[in-house]
Amino acid sequence: MKTWSGNGRRIHMQEVGTRDGFQAECTFVPTADKIALIDALSRTGVAKIETTAFVSPRAVPALRDAEVVLREIERHPSIVYSALVPNVRGAERAIEARADELNLVMSASESHNFSNLRMACAE
Repeated sequence: MKTWSGNGRRIHMQEVGTRDGFQAECTFVPTADKIALIDALSRTGVAKIETTAFVSPRAVPALRDAEVVLREIERHPSIVYSALVPNVRGAERAIEARADELNLVMSASESHNFSNLRMACAE
């Protein structure tokens, strides 16, 4: 996330490519390559990077290395390293891996919630 101010307005940009992009790849991106990209992004001055997601490795095999990625990146004190979490177990894993911030995923649509989380909105 980068912030620009002007005319009393602020724009926030958050990098999510290292989570959203890697999970969309057809082949597994090596863990070292993920770490190298996050380290390079950290040097660009962004304020926040959504590094990975703590989802089921069976559901999203591309992110099965989430713990290793988050633990081994070169952290900069001015950057927030966040992780997407779909449930309590994902949150526990992210906290153990030292995520600075957790992004809870849920949807207002029952069908989208079932597709992503396998549970109803009320759950």
